[in-house]
Parts: sequence; C-alpha cells; structure tokens
Amino acid sequence: MPRLERHAQLLSIAQDLFAAHGFHHISMDDIAERADVSKPILYRHFPSKLDLYLAVVDERGQALVDAVSAALATLEDPDRVEGSADGHAVVHAVVRAYVDFAEGSGVAASLLFESDVTRDTAVRSRVEGPDRRNAEAFARVLGRLTDLTPSQALTVAWTATAMARVAATDALLKQQLDEPWECSPTSEETVDLVAQFAWRGIHGMLRRGGAAEDPSSA
Repeated sequence: MPRLERHAQLLSIAQDLFAAHGFHHISMDDIAERADVSKPILYRHFPSKLDLYLAVVDERGQALVDAVSAALATLEDPDRVEGSADGHAVVHAVVRAYVDFAEGSGVAASLLFESDVTRDTAVRSRVEGPDRRNAEAFARVLGRLTDLTPSQALTVAWTATAMARVAATDALLKQQLDEPWECSPTSEETVDLVAQFAWRGIHGMLRRGGAAEDPSSA
C-alpha cells in the first residue's frame, strides 16, 4: 500500500479505536493488529501512541474548524443569504455547525468533546485549539456584521462557542443512548434555543454595559 494511503488508513483505524475505547485502553499493538501491519511499520508513521492520538485529534479538529468556517462564509455571501445576516444569525450558524459536526461524526466527535486525556497539556491544547480558532473567526464576522466593538464581539463569540460545544456534546450523548430521553428536544429545537439564549442574553448584557473588556482573561 502506498505510504499516504497507509498513513490515512492508520489514522482512520486509530480514530475508531480511540473514540470507542479511549486513549488509555488502546495500545499500539491493538492498532497494528487491526490494520494488519507490523509494529515497526506503525512506528514509521507515528513515533508514539501520543503522536498518533494527537494526529487523530488534529484531523477531527480541522474538520470542525472547516465546518464552522463554511457556516460563517455562507453568512457573508450575499448570493446565499436572504436579506442581511445579523448577530443572531451568526450565533445560530455556529451552534448549528457544532451540532451537525457532532451528529455527522458520531462517536469520533468524542475525541474533541469528551477526551479522556485532557490533563495532558499537549492534548488539552490540541483539543481546545479548534474552539479558540472558531471563536476568533466568529468574532471577526460579528464585528463586520454588527455594531459590536472588538472586545464585545469576542465576548459573544467565546461564550456562544462554549454553549455550542455543550449543545454538540448533548447531541453526541443522545446518539449514544439506547433509549431517547423523555420529552427530549430535536436537534433543530436545541440549536434554536441555544442560539436565542446566547445572543439575546449576551447581547442584552453588552448593551447594558456589563461586558468584561477582556473576555480572554475570564
């Protein structure tokens, strides 16, 4: 098998195993056996289990960033938006992107939303990196489409991104349940409620002058 194909195969197998069983319960032997390769071949591609795990996390993280970027780009495309996009539309689009990502990725989304090794500084930085990048892009779009100051836009973006992450984790949990929760809202209802709560609550606070000037320090 060509090197690039083998690399992609190993990433895919590792993603499935890490997502299903967690970092600590999977060994390089398990991955090599599932891929039907020798351990020396596996180690040629990834020097350690942590390197392989980080590569998997980075791949899923980039997929999430791409999903949010596409959602934000749509809002700034006049040919694809009916009327003018506002702050609530931006928040809704980001929450929708997170939930869609979780539902589309299935258990693999747990690598970003429920990682079992976030006490490791390197892993935590990589797991949280996509949220930081998304919040910064989010804030830039809010700044262009609303009258928010840069610090206010970042306050909204950081808080709404955190809420989008919670909504995505909730969607992932629902997928894993054998029986749905009683009176559980649909994904669309969840997205609508979270977006309304985030935008109206945070924006209302900002208009009353209650926002912190440096949201990154919170």
